[in-house]
Amino acid sequence: MDWIKLLSTKRFGQEDKYSPASADVRTQFQRDYDRLIFSSPFRRLQNKTQVFPLPGSIFVHNRLTHSLEVSSVGRSLGNLLAEKLIDANQVDPDSGIREIGSIVAAACLAHDLGNPPFGHSGEKALSHYFEKGEGANLQDRFSKEEWFDLTNFEGNANALRLLTHAFKGRRKGGFALTYSTIASIVKYPWESNKIEEIGKKKYGYFQFEKADYLKIAKELEIPEIKNGIYARFPLVYLVEAADDICYQIMDIEDAHKLNILSTAETKELLLNFYDADKDKKALDRIEETCLEVTDTNEQIAFIRASVIGKLVGECVKVFLNNYEAILSGTFKGSLIDEVEPTCKQAYRTCTDVAVQRIYRHRSVIEIELAGYKILGTLLEEFVSAVMDPKNFYSKNLLSLIPEQYDISGDSDYEKVMSVLDFVSGMTDVFALDLYRKIKGIELPEIK
Repeated sequence: MDWIKLLSTKRFGQEDKYSPASADVRTQFQRDYDRLIFSSPFRRLQNKTQVFPLPGSIFVHNRLTHSLEVSSVGRSLGNLLAEKLIDANQVDPDSGIREIGSIVAAACLAHDLGNPPFGHSGEKALSHYFEKGEGANLQDRFSKEEWFDLTNFEGNANALRLLTHAFKGRRKGGFALTYSTIASIVKYPWESNKIEEIGKKKYGYFQFEKADYLKIAKELEIPEIKNGIYARFPLVYLVEAADDICYQIMDIEDAHKLNILSTAETKELLLNFYDADKDKKALDRIEETCLEVTDTNEQIAFIRASVIGKLVGECVKVFLNNYEAILSGTFKGSLIDEVEPTCKQAYRTCTDVAVQRIYRHRSVIEIELAGYKILGTLLEEFVSAVMDPKNFYSKNLLSLIPEQYDISGDSDYEKVMSVLDFVSGMTDVFALDLYRKIKGIELPEIK
């Protein structure tokens, strides 16, 4: 792959209308960032669960704060990589390589836009309805490929759909982002019916967006590795690394704030990323700061920031060490998996603690169970209605779906995808409120 082709300012769906805006002080990729951060789907992330239930007296991360932090780390990764590539004379400075920090920052903002309410349990609830719930009776109405989409609902593929789909009343091309920014969020460049062949649980695009992804891949000259499986766009590795760094490290910090992990445990987990001899200067600085700062939360925040900075440098090193393989599409795995041994072991330890102590915490399980029930019920109600739209109940129920979600599609697949667009786009609070009203738990006041 060639950076000259990979860094494209062409805008999806608006190819014939857009040209570089000479009067705009922003670059095309900076405009992508601004377009995302001012959007309604991005704002709705503030009411979507990250891991812990939405905050009470203690503020923990939601999807919005997570995405902002991932974007910040992604920008650092991109800027550092561009600097290193230019210094090593591996890339022509005029290729646009200095823009990769802006591209990665924008893509990081968008990476979770397709996630439904209530975290990963939301994805499972949507898939379960078609796989083992009432929706399983509908299988004969869909092609094999479409059925794979429905029984394996994937937030990553939904993000691509949200960014590119022309919802009713909206302009062609969805967000009309640059090809490069869109390609940077496609972590799994294959369709759902390839997951068994590849041995992965995730995929990058629904059947509805397959032609759109292939159009982007062709424009950027992303090679097809084999039989409908494409190479990753190189900047995907940076978006993924930013996400990996943030969710693991920030979950540890949140667990400390919620008293799931003690201060001593948290410090140990974070300081494990440093080698006592090789990183003596960094450790001395941390010790000095912790003597000056007596607030334990601030101590943890400082150590966490230091660890993130260290991991940014390590992930860029991995990218540079595997530069040719990444650009040829042959690199396997993720950058975080290949960092130096001390960081790698510390990251694994954090992962083990997160699985054992954080993700199985009662508060997390409770929100997952509630979300599973709420989304499963909403999907059952609205899919049943869209499949039989003429009866009284269905008509009333479907009138609750905003006009932008076109439920009058030409095929059952299009209709159901519109319902999924509606349900997956809800916030936790909206989904709970609608669930209560539909089930008669919270009736409107009668005056």
